[in-house]
Order: sequence, then C-alpha cells, then structure tokens
Amino acid sequence: MADRFHVCASCVNFRALRTEDGMKYFCDRLGYETKTNYKFNCWEPKQQVKKLMEKRKR
Repeated sequence: MADRFHVCASCVNFRALRTEDGMKYFCDRLGYETKTNYKFNCWEPKQQVKKLMEKRKR
C-alpha cells in the first residue's frame, strides 16, 4: 500500500518554495533539492497521507 503513496511530495520533510524562476522543491531532512515524484528510503508520510492509507486498507 505504501508504494502507491511513497513519493517525496507526500513526505513530512518535503517543502515547496515559489521563486521568480518557478517552483523549487526541497527535502528538509536531506538538505537538497528534490522532485515531487522522487522516492527515498527515509520517507515519512504526512498525517493526511497516513489517514488515506488507513482508509484504503479497509
């Protein structure tokens, strides 16, 4: 189930910043720029993603 949701954009460490050049996405934990669809083993889902995962389990 987690594989379906496991992307940087659904992680608690994901940050989106609007700049003059467009959107920039960062991982606060890793400390560098990322993309919304990247996947890392350190993934910690946001609370709303956890709730959705629980809902879909049922």
